[in-house]
Amino acid sequence: MLVYLNKGLVPASDAKVSVFDHGFLYGDGIYETMRVYDGVVFMLDEHVKRLYRSASRIRLGIPKNIAEIKSAIYETLKANSLRNAYVRLTVSRGYGPIGLDPELCKEPTFVIIADEFREYPEKYYKNGIKLIIAGTRRNLKEAVNPQIKSLNFLNNILAKIEAKQKGAYEAVMLNARGYLTEGTICNIFFVTPHIPPLSRGGRGGVLCTPSVDCGILDGITRKIILESAAANGLKIKEGKFKKDDIYNASEVFITNTTMEVMPVCKVDGKRYKVGPITKLLRGEYKKQVMNYSGGGSVMRKVLPLPS
Repeated sequence: MLVYLNKGLVPASDAKVSVFDHGFLYGDGIYETMRVYDGVVFMLDEHVKRLYRSASRIRLGIPKNIAEIKSAIYETLKANSLRNAYVRLTVSRGYGPIGLDPELCKEPTFVIIADEFREYPEKYYKNGIKLIIAGTRRNLKEAVNPQIKSLNFLNNILAKIEAKQKGAYEAVMLNARGYLTEGTICNIFFVTPHIPPLSRGGRGGVLCTPSVDCGILDGITRKIILESAAANGLKIKEGKFKKDDIYNASEVFITNTTMEVMPVCKVDGKRYKVGPITKLLRGEYKKQVMNYSGGGSVMRKVLPLPS
């Protein structure tokens, strides 16, 4: 594997970062994870835009412009002969003496890792996965702004440990006021029953998801799902929800860049079926991926189709 480190590609064995890097010492940095379909990085512009947003909020200078970042990503994919992959782009504060002052670091560290994407087990999509509501609370948004996609993940790791201890795949965190926020690596949606049906085609219910005000990252996949739901006539509610709201739901699913739309079969002790709205929105997301990848003619010149 070849890794893009700072100014060019190096073998993975040589892709080393100093122990004095402030990303390692303090979690001082940002990242984006992307998925590549048939040689095209899905929603690349949106991911790069969010990277710059995160950087601006921690006053971190990114050592490349947008065009250079895109070129470096595709250079890394091409060098590793990858057409269906995941990409992890990381920018840390960089090398510097021990101390919290950002000015101690003169140059950021820039890393792109790309590897073959390994599909999630099909049984997850067919049957759903298990979640818990974690005891670990989400960081206060006034303390660490969740709009910063940062390297500081200890809060999420503690919640993930809880999930594993209880035999669950993922954990959803509450904020300090007891409202649902998000998972350790995902946004969460659920459907509340509503009579009469509020959507065309006989699909009843309200699609609910915690609002940004609750202290969540506004996921790129989350945005696509909300737009798809609206286009299909579903009633949507972004708001403040308690545990009982999700326990009383008829369907639950989670979303992120790599898993797309993942059904949930159990939250704590409450069980759910993989319902029609979950299936609908998963299918709509797949259509968006196909349409986006099919329009990637410029990118196909970088990663040509096999002859």
